[in-house]
Amino acid sequence: MIKKIFITGAAGFIGSHLSERIFSEFKNSKIVLYDKITYAANIKYIKNLLLNKNIKFVKNDLLNFKTLEKYLSNTDLAINVAAESHVDNSFGNSLIFTKTNTLGTHCFLEACRKQGVNKIIHVSTDEVYGENLGKHYNEKQILNPTNPYSASKAAADMIVNSYNHSYNLNVITVRANNIFGIRQFPEKLISKSIYSFLNKKKMTIHGNGSSKRYYLSVEDFCEGIIKIIRKGKPGEIYNISSEKYYKILKIVKLITKHLQIDFKKNIIFIKDRPFNDKIYKINSDKLKKLGWKQTKQLDEELPKLCEWYKKNLILFK
Repeated sequence: MIKKIFITGAAGFIGSHLSERIFSEFKNSKIVLYDKITYAANIKYIKNLLLNKNIKFVKNDLLNFKTLEKYLSNTDLAINVAAESHVDNSFGNSLIFTKTNTLGTHCFLEACRKQGVNKIIHVSTDEVYGENLGKHYNEKQILNPTNPYSASKAAADMIVNSYNHSYNLNVITVRANNIFGIRQFPEKLISKSIYSFLNKKKMTIHGNGSSKRYYLSVEDFCEGIIKIIRKGKPGEIYNISSEKYYKILKIVKLITKHLQIDFKKNIIFIKDRPFNDKIYKINSDKLKKLGWKQTKQLDEELPKLCEWYKKNLILFK
């Protein structure tokens, strides 16, 4: 039985969804929700959870080792979701990404080790594999990050690997495609496009918008984590991927279509990133063997997403 669960980044976009799903699956477990509440997080995302007697919220930083140790005491399952994840920001302020994603993960792992946590899940990203123009990568692919964000996550993955070998910590690593859903801070492509258009602003597009991305719903991601908790093998890596990719331009066009605004009049092409990967391709065969499958497609979910942002614009003011 899982008596106590610890989740970092719990008030963020992905973390809040995962916290809700974890609570629904393990209602009798004590759950510690840990988050320092950066600009991209919001305590309101988990306010309903905090009404439950089994839930405790701790506002603190991953780098605060003593606090991590304190709240990881007697923990059966620890999940590290906390991260700086906006690639554009990583080009301008990469040190913050190394501190949070790399050093923060190291602090998390060391605290878990010292407190004897039995089951640990570290959330990484498909971007650690680097650009992929050929066949879809599986979990054995050599890491080849190409921007400061993915480099900081790959470095964290290497630390995970070292803890698995040196301390037999048996951390499970999860690498997923870009994730979409409600509550995402409006800085990523989908959320920023919707937010910009709703505020009568034009959307900026890097280069010519020809880069392609696979998008995974946050619900499908959470289902993957649940499958891994219940059936995942200690120390393994699991990809979680979508089956369909979209060109950047296509996504923005779909959003303008739903919001009934003119596409050409509401976009601005800007200088591309210093390096912009064309596409990341991974397969989820390993996870599918545990019973997971994708259930939601981006183009079908966009209308609901747009409607949520219409009703919740005040959260981002």
